[in-house]
Order: sequence, then C-alpha cells, then structure tokens
Amino acid sequence: MTIDAIRSALLDPVPHAFLGRRGGVSTGVCAGLNTGWGTEDDRDAIRANRALAIEAVAPHARLVTVHQVHSATAIPVTAPYSDDARPHADALVTDRPGLALAILTADCTPVLFADAAAGVVGAAHAGWKGAVAGVIEATVREMEALGADRARIRAAVGPTIARKSYEVDEAFLRRFVAQDAENERFFTPGRPGHHQFDLEGFVVSRLAQAGLSRIEALGLDTYSDPGRFFSYRRATHQGEGDYGRQMSLIALPT
Repeated sequence: MTIDAIRSALLDPVPHAFLGRRGGVSTGVCAGLNTGWGTEDDRDAIRANRALAIEAVAPHARLVTVHQVHSATAIPVTAPYSDDARPHADALVTDRPGLALAILTADCTPVLFADAAAGVVGAAHAGWKGAVAGVIEATVREMEALGADRARIRAAVGPTIARKSYEVDEAFLRRFVAQDAENERFFTPGRPGHHQFDLEGFVVSRLAQAGLSRIEALGLDTYSDPGRFFSYRRATHQGEGDYGRQMSLIALPT
C-alpha cells in the first residue's frame, strides 16, 4: 500500500509531510506505518517504517527525533542523535539542509513550520499539555534565534483528534479557563459534566497569538478514521493494549 503523505500547499516547496498509517510493514494493532519506539511493535518493522518515511518525504536526509515528554521545550538541531541519546523535548528547529525533523503523534497535534526565505524549519508536538505550557511560542523563538522572522513563518497543523471525538471533564475545562477566560470558546457542552474540546482550534489560536499570520489547519480527525490514522484514545476505548504512532516530517532542501 502506498504511503499516505499529506502535504500543505502553504509549506511548499519545502519538503514535508504528515504521514498516516498506510503503507508500512507493521502488523497487529500497530499495523501500517508505525514509527514509534514507545510501542511494543517489532523493532525491525519500526526501523523499516522510518526508512520508508524518510524516502517518501526527504530522500537521503538524516532523521532527527526527540524523546517527547509533553513539555514546552524546543531545541535547535545541528546533527542527528542516536536513538538512545535523544534529548527530552517536544519541538525541534534547524537551519541545516539534510536533516529531517520529525515528531510522532497519535491524537496530539503535529505542527510543521517554515521560513523558506531564512532557510529555517521547525516541527512541534503540541498535545494539550505542551500547547498550554507554550511549545508553540518556544518553537517560534528558537526559529527566530536561527534567523527566521515570525512575519514570514508559515505553519501547518496536521491530523489531530477533533472536537467531536475529544470529550473532557469539567476540571479540564477549568484548567484552560483559569489560564485565559477566552479559552472557553474551544469547548462545547457534552453529556452532563463533560465538554467537547477543540484541540486543533486551540493550537491554531496559539500560533496566531505568537504572531504567525500564515496558518493552515488540515482538519483531519485521527480518532474517527482508523484506516488512515493511529489514535491513542480510540485504542484505549477499544481496549487495545498498544497503539501506533504516525510521523510528521519537515526538511530543508539540499
């Protein structure tokens, strides 16, 4: 099966893609293009899937990932890390051609950034914890440190869990409203004591507040499309013991 490489016209011609689960070699509950070391999937299958991902997006580039911890930490990258030496962070930026920055998700929001004129790109893993803590803003600051201009930075928001699929409780809502009363607009009433949360909308708002004006949200729901995307929440609801991770990548042309 062909790899599902979803691209944003906003980021072209910078090599990039939000990858789905189609086209990989993994089997079982992680069937498809599972790229996550945090799964119980066969290690050789994960390596093969990662090689397929690079070939589909930025052939001959060196893959760079981090150990994601739902933080607001963004780091500059000048060379690849070995898999056992990945720093704990949730966003990467670089001005070096030949490096493919990648983050992994399974409901959280992947965001890819590019200032093509400056030759600076970035990738962020924006789950709700990281988004609230400021991972978007940290990524923009690190890009600026490499010469990017936030007036030029373009950002694409990839597949993530949608409002209709993301039920949260009252305490969750109150945490967001305590930070900013305006955040209540990202919630709609659900069953008693619960709400539906618009994570994608919240991430887009943080991008805009960070001063970015060129933003594209793809509007793809990871939860409701099991043939196309991995989903932590769906796997949990279905009682599955594991779940795959999809990869989002961006690289500077070589």
